[in-house]
Amino acid sequence: MNILAVTNDGTVFLKEKGKAEEIFGGRVTEVRRLKDSLSNEHNVSMALISGRYGLVSGDEIISRYTDPPDTSEGYAELQHRTDYAGRLKEMSDEFDMTMIFVPKDMMRILIGNGSLPCNTLAVTSPEFKDVFEKNGWIFMERKGARIGKKNAEAIGSLSCSS
Repeated sequence: MNILAVTNDGTVFLKEKGKAEEIFGGRVTEVRRLKDSLSNEHNVSMALISGRYGLVSGDEIISRYTDPPDTSEGYAELQHRTDYAGRLKEMSDEFDMTMIFVPKDMMRILIGNGSLPCNTLAVTSPEFKDVFEKNGWIFMERKGARIGKKNAEAIGSLSCSS
């Protein structure tokens, strides 16, 4: 199965320049670990919604920047400037499943722009549970800014049975 794992940047930078999936710590590290564990049985790629560059492939080389967005206004401005939601829709077409790990304000933009493909799994706010169920997407509740051990284990089980 071809899987795309998508998250957004954060304020923890591990280096000045490098692959988008390696330059950030925090939540990005957790998504990268999930990607690596799923890669034992699947072709998994990572993409990152960056406050400077918009949606980029995890392998794309980027440089450190200041003030990644972390508010609904910041995410909306980033969407206006880069159309990360539209780019996600295009990029997702190449994959069997898209896994999304972003804050609820960013998820609201993705849903509102019709950017989620029919094969979406997301760890997100319970606010979106009904929307996910209505669209046949896989919903897992987000606990803070992380995927969580139980969700990671459940994702591994789901993807192995697909």
